[in-house]
Amino acid sequence: MKRRIISLFAAVVSALVPFRATLAGTIEDAAAAYRRGDYTTASRLLRSLADNGNATAQASLGMMYADGEGVSQDYSQAVVWLRKAAEQGEVLAQANLGMMYAKGQGVPQDYSQGIVWLRKAAEQGDARAQETVGTMYMFGHGVPQDYSQAAVWFLKAAEQGNVLAQTKLGGMYAHGQGVLKDDAQAFVWLLKAAEQGDAFAQGNLGMMYATGQGVPKDDAQAFIWYRRAAEQGDARAQTNLGTMYANGQGVLKDDAQAFVWYRRAAEQGDALAQTKLGNFYADGRGVPQDYAQARIWSLKAAEQGDARAQSLLGFIYFQGWGVQQDYVRASMWLSLAAEQGYEIAKKARDFVAAKMTPAQIAEAHQMAREWMQNHPPTR
Repeated sequence: MKRRIISLFAAVVSALVPFRATLAGTIEDAAAAYRRGDYTTASRLLRSLADNGNATAQASLGMMYADGEGVSQDYSQAVVWLRKAAEQGEVLAQANLGMMYAKGQGVPQDYSQGIVWLRKAAEQGDARAQETVGTMYMFGHGVPQDYSQAAVWFLKAAEQGNVLAQTKLGGMYAHGQGVLKDDAQAFVWLLKAAEQGDAFAQGNLGMMYATGQGVPKDDAQAFIWYRRAAEQGDARAQTNLGTMYANGQGVLKDDAQAFVWYRRAAEQGDALAQTKLGNFYADGRGVPQDYAQARIWSLKAAEQGDARAQSLLGFIYFQGWGVQQDYVRASMWLSLAAEQGYEIAKKARDFVAAKMTPAQIAEAHQMAREWMQNHPPTR
């Protein structure tokens, strides 16, 4: 909240008229103390003003209680002071009070009260509040879910340069949620957010260039945007960047670099990257062949329900690559992949079944059923 506290100080000082010079000096002293990191002095000066009803001081003091700056962190006290300021119409206090209700900080979580205060701030033009109100409409928090209203508030915030709103608005245009599907508009808003450094927008922009969605297909541009997102730690972009290196799309083919990016994404739990990593270890692409590592990474993805990883595990157990040959486990994993419609796994399952006894087949089917019961599909 530090930047928002400083903006509060700046706004009130610039608005003060000459005959309130004493008050201005106090605010200026508090602002100076805050900027140099002397939060104890800042909170003491603000408390004096807050006790006299100054809304800016009340809002700033509330934020300092929320962050534990110059005072012991105390969400309940933060709510007290933010409410005093919010009831006087102080926009940042309204926004922060709404967020505290939404998060359940200092008060029981209450989305309905949260959106009441956030909407007051949003109607005064606060971009962060507008984006948050849009998000609450998107997910139906405190209000009935309404994509059209979400898009309205995202647009208001996006036009003020709010990067989260720009990203979300771009996504709504891409999927036709609350607005008519419009890939060109999706590209416009995602580009604005991407240029501000938003990794999610950068990754989506890369995907649009890669698929020619809303913009002419351009692998070189896709690579650039995937890389920017990947370097910020976006797992999906890391996986896509790995694939571009693996296929030589927009960049010279480089299995070693593909492996590096797949590994980064896989370590974050990305199932597709884990599958790719398993395949790279199994094939010795970009890394020495290592069936033990292939099994480890394929298992991670298979446990997340990835059919390709389940199929690879089936082959590993059937061939005995780095493990003891096990037709029952091979059949189990191939059956799970086949149930998802993976054709290679269907053919392999039938091939393996021809080498199994009826008792082994029954055991494999039972293991597959138990796995599915323990791993219900997620929506």
